[in-house]
Amino acid sequence: MYRLALILHVFIGSTLSGSAVIAALVMGQDTLGPILIAAALGFVVAFPVSWGVARKLYETGA
Repeated sequence: MYRLALILHVFIGSTLSGSAVIAALVMGQDTLGPILIAAALGFVVAFPVSWGVARKLYETGA
């Protein structure tokens, strides 16, 4: 399950990080600091999300 969670993190992490960066840019935060913070938050939030998705996939037998 760890490998599946790490593989999912590649995709979920990039999606959440990209969405957070776009949200920061839309809010007018166009300097380096807020963009890096948004990207890092998306990366960190993706760990529990990836773990939850992997667990659900294993439960359903997919």
